[in-house]
Amino acid sequence: MHSVIVRLAVLISFAISPAFAVEPADIGSRLELFVDHSLIESMDGVELRLNIPIKAPRPKSPLPERHYITVIRDGDLFRAYWRDSTAEDNPAVRYAESLDGHEWEFPELGIHEVDGTRKNNVILANEPDLLHNFAPFLDTRPGVPENEKYKALAGHPGPGDKRSMDVSGKGLYAFFSGDGIHWRKGDEVVPYLQKWRHAFDSSNVSFWSEAEQCYICYFRTWTDPERLRSVSRTTSKDFRNWSDPVEMNPNLPGEHLYTTQTHPYFRAPHIYIALPTRYVPGRGDAPEYDTKEVNATDILLMSTRAGSEKYDRLFTEAFIRPGLDPERWINRANYVAQNVVPTAPKEMSIYHRSGDRYTLRTDGFVSVHAGSETGELLTKPVSFEGKELLLNVSTSAVGDIRVALLDAEGNEFSGFGLSDCKPLYGDDIGLQVEWRNGADTSSLAGQSVQLKFQMKESDLFSYRFAAE
Repeated sequence: MHSVIVRLAVLISFAISPAFAVEPADIGSRLELFVDHSLIESMDGVELRLNIPIKAPRPKSPLPERHYITVIRDGDLFRAYWRDSTAEDNPAVRYAESLDGHEWEFPELGIHEVDGTRKNNVILANEPDLLHNFAPFLDTRPGVPENEKYKALAGHPGPGDKRSMDVSGKGLYAFFSGDGIHWRKGDEVVPYLQKWRHAFDSSNVSFWSEAEQCYICYFRTWTDPERLRSVSRTTSKDFRNWSDPVEMNPNLPGEHLYTTQTHPYFRAPHIYIALPTRYVPGRGDAPEYDTKEVNATDILLMSTRAGSEKYDRLFTEAFIRPGLDPERWINRANYVAQNVVPTAPKEMSIYHRSGDRYTLRTDGFVSVHAGSETGELLTKPVSFEGKELLLNVSTSAVGDIRVALLDAEGNEFSGFGLSDCKPLYGDDIGLQVEWRNGADTSSLAGQSVQLKFQMKESDLFSYRFAAE
């Protein structure tokens, strides 16, 4: 009996040994959102809330209604690209630019002759098999050649169910540009994969991942055997040689998802935001189509983190509904552009294929919401760098947030308890947390820390530690 007790004591000592302690996630000074549960340990009296984008006033010069839009913010200039779907047999890619992200200009570029004139904004034409799904991005890789500052993937969807057909030349091709306007076609880089009928048949998005130090492409595939529209992921170090794809399969049972528009969030590039179109066969109306096919659509919110091969779906409900406009209930009426972009210091925008722009507060996809009763959120252990803690927060007139920093045993660090924290209230994207002793957080940098947020009538959108 004595030996059993001794062995049990040894096992218990190993279980509580620091060697078995949870390794803290190193967040450094990066911004953290609440689009997944990755850093949430527990919640009591608070909930995660999906925040619905608000339609901005209609621009006087909106982007035209088109599929497969990309909007890129390049310094102070906004660039928009889309397929001219009025010419299905010979699609062209058109270009617009804006200084405010709201009103758009359509320059006469004189690059390609279309419909007998060069007085147009066409940047690519006369490649009918390749321009169906042109998806450009601004390459932020350090040392990228100037003539490859912009890159894109585009390609033919390949054959239908006749899998034995010749599929040469039907994959994704690389495109390159130094100015985002004049483009040259490179080689085929992602070959058509016969296991997926109509692989690539939507916007296949790619980007340079600062967090993963490689290029990533999220492209259209199908689940097997359900035959649901879905998404796979492949990576590359040079944008020319790509890895074997991984099926991510974010679909719920019976659910079609495509045109995922997955991209790094501009304030937290280790988090990728996705705004897929959910495709619902058999609903809606199709008056402009000479077909019996009817398919209603809406927009979802998903996310994934650098290196992950799965999407997180905190919410399975629609992020952007079709709405009151009957035109949004017709066949395939709801797509949004690749990239959520900042359009004001405290605003970010999502561009809809209708030409409308939707806005959210910066970081405002999801918030931790507390009502009139006090609630708490506890993070998982993290380590950080920085002297101060900044919160993106909105409170009511009587609401507030307090923060405590806890050690590995769950005890408050001296001077950083809830009672030491000055109540934080107001509405801003970077309010500083202050403790009554005036100490900064640098004394705890590098240690394992849990953050406890005590909240009342408030919403918390993001947090980060900062040097200043």
